[in-house]
Order: sequence, then C-alpha cells, then structure tokens
Amino acid sequence: MHSETEHRPVVLAIGGHDPGGGAGIQADIEAIGANGCHPATALTCLTVQDSCNVSQLMPLDAEHLTAQCEAVLEDCTVSAIKIGLLGSYQAADGVIRLLKACPRIPVILDPVLAAGGGSELASEQLLEKIRDQLLPLCTLITPNTQEAVRLSAGGSSISLDQHAQILLQLGCGSVLITGTHDESDRKWVINRLYQADKQTLIRQYPRLPGEYHGSGCTLAAALAARIGRGESLENATQTALDYSWSCLQQGYRTGRCQSIPNRWFESHSNNNR
Repeated sequence: MHSETEHRPVVLAIGGHDPGGGAGIQADIEAIGANGCHPATALTCLTVQDSCNVSQLMPLDAEHLTAQCEAVLEDCTVSAIKIGLLGSYQAADGVIRLLKACPRIPVILDPVLAAGGGSELASEQLLEKIRDQLLPLCTLITPNTQEAVRLSAGGSSISLDQHAQILLQLGCGSVLITGTHDESDRKWVINRLYQADKQTLIRQYPRLPGEYHGSGCTLAAALAARIGRGESLENATQTALDYSWSCLQQGYRTGRCQSIPNRWFESHSNNNR
C-alpha cells in the first residue's frame, strides 16, 4: 500500500551546514518537512558557528556542489529550489549554471550576506555575481531590510520601495522584504511582497523580544515548500509568514545567545499532550 507521504513534492535546498542546527541546511530540512514536502539537500560550505556568530566558513569545491544537485535533479522530480548561504564565488557560479539548465523550476533565494552576530559571509565579488547573474534566475528573493539595501546598491538615501523596484529591475520575479532587522519600528515586524505591476502586499506581526538564529532560513524554506506544493505566491507568502512567526513565538534556547525557531512546534505540541 502506498501512503500519501510517498508522493510529497521534493524541494532541493542548497546552503551551508550549521553544526548547532539553528540555521542553514538543518533549518531548511525542518521547515520544508513541516510544510508538507520532502527536503533534498546540497551543501555549499561547512561552517564553524554557534548561537552567537559564525567564526569560520569553509567552502566546498564547486564541482562537488553541482554533483550533489545533479544527482538529486536526475533522480527526483524537484518542485522548487531554495538557495541560502553560497559561501563562495565559485559556488554561485556553479549554482547559476545549474539553474540555467532547469529554468522551469521555481527558485527561492534567501540572500545570506552576513551572520546574525555580524560576521560578513559574502565578498563584494560574490555580491556582484548574485546581483548580476543569480537574481534574474530567481522566482522570489527574501532579503531583510539590510540585505535589500546591499543587494540593490541603491544607497541609504532611497526608500525601501525604491530598493525593491531596483531589485525587480535586476530581473528577479518577486521580492519579499522582511522587517525583522528594521530597527525603526520596535512594535511591529512589517513584511512587504513586491511584484511587477501589482500592488504591494503588506503583512505585519508583533515584534517578539530577543534575537533568533535561522529565522530567514525558516521563512524561505517554508515559502519554497508552499510554492513547491503549487500554492499561489500570495497564499504561499501568507502561510509561510504565519508559520515562521509561530516558529519564533515558540522558539527555544540551546546556547548562550540567539534563540532557535521551533520549526516542529505543531508536532511538539501534540507530543506533549
């Protein structure tokens, strides 16, 4: 007898390894699984990090990265691709070549440019590569406000709406700018979905106390799963935002610094009854 789980959509998550399990591929696996898809993964880099910051980044060979992806793509019907930390210019180049070979698969990019603790994770050369060659291949990108400013290269004097328009003009299909890092509003986290020729979709949530490790990974992975299941962009955005906020609301501490999103909160609630 075949169960429904045997027919789950496959989402390929491409990103870095977090030994503490708060962010990166581990976060992707949990969020994709919790949103009804099967997570396949390909590592771009290893890291030395904890709940406070990233202290070391060790990129994997680009050939090994693309070989991982090709093995999945040749064996499975992949419904969406989620990209997180690239880690190197060479990895970005390999991913770009890979995406050009499968243009029909939706691509969700979480442009990880810095760690939550402040460590830089993307050189200017890599940033230019993402801006010029990767963005045009993306269905949706999910920068926070700081990442949106860096990606657009529009400077600090223009509005968030203008940064979004620059990013759309660079070729990506849609832009979801999250408000988690916007310190101008201490009460609300305001998220804005920008699409060409459509009214901006705005969703806001009460700002939670403290800081979280892996919140951006969680949102982008949930979006990839929802889009991979065939949901419209607007519905996928609403569902993924609701899910991510609940993960943060029920987050927990594993170490000295940032909290971890509870990506299996529904399962944990059932187990504790």
